[in-house]
Amino acid sequence: MKQTLLFKNRVAVRARASIVGKKEGAGPLGGRFDVVLDDDLLGQKSWELAESEMLRRAACLCLERGGLDVSALELITAGDLINQLMPSSLMARSLGRPFLGLYGACSTFAEGALIGGAMVEGGFRKNALCAASSHFCTAERQFRFPLELGTQRPPAAQWTATAAGAMLVDREKAPAQARLTHGTIGRVVDFEVTDANHMGAAMAPAVADTIQAHFIDTARDFSDYDRIITGDLGYIGRNLLKELLVQRGVEIDDEKLVDCGASLFYQEQDVHAGGSGCGCVAAVTCAVALDNLEKRAWKRVLVIGSGALMSTTSAQQGESIPGVAHAVALEVDE
Repeated sequence: MKQTLLFKNRVAVRARASIVGKKEGAGPLGGRFDVVLDDDLLGQKSWELAESEMLRRAACLCLERGGLDVSALELITAGDLINQLMPSSLMARSLGRPFLGLYGACSTFAEGALIGGAMVEGGFRKNALCAASSHFCTAERQFRFPLELGTQRPPAAQWTATAAGAMLVDREKAPAQARLTHGTIGRVVDFEVTDANHMGAAMAPAVADTIQAHFIDTARDFSDYDRIITGDLGYIGRNLLKELLVQRGVEIDDEKLVDCGASLFYQEQDVHAGGSGCGCVAAVTCAVALDNLEKRAWKRVLVIGSGALMSTTSAQQGESIPGVAHAVALEVDE
């Protein structure tokens, strides 16, 4: 059974917005984000409320750029890494619009774009705001250790990005910077990785599986895309992905294979294996991929969000870390 949806009706990207923290703003992509925060706490009393406020600002900026009043927004798909989607739920509460809260770990933005695009393409909604966020401080104290401990991080660990991205899609905007053409729903793949500090290894098998499924379903390969953009594998995970694709007989164009987690920071920023988090792929897709499509520097990209489906409970029980990856194809809107 095919895993890929073909959007036969036009699903246009009406607007986009990205917000990142100070550390992300100091990285190689810093000048491309819409907002770089001066204060990662955003004047809030907790890190979780700060992440929710960051996501709310990204959503509102996206709506403003799209010229759409919040009262006309018909669907929000959003998610994050925090228990019961606290940041996304509070953001949706403030906007007061229909909300589908999603958890795909770091694959959430691609999952939301796929679902939101399908809802618009099928005529069930006129528009949809697809968003995701993550925050270093919220993720660290939920999944690892309180920041105050200053716990040493192993070399394979990744740095959860303080970032949010939002994309507004509809069938009315013309001309638009890009449009959604395909969405590939990933399978859960588990290579029995148990190290919670080795996310790249846990997620790479699922990404390889989704890329191959997309290529088989669409009869496409690397030559059909200007970039194949993975979400949060980091330096180690990207190398593992290449090995897995070779094992599957997929011919790789190394220059076209870009990972958001490996692109977000300079190595000297002490992030070890690179960036991760729901907001990593969301912000980079909105700031870089869609910008390059808008400028016609690229004509077609495949964005694959990758997620490690672990929880604090599963990690404490010694369970392995299943991975999942979802993909969306974005093309220039002629």
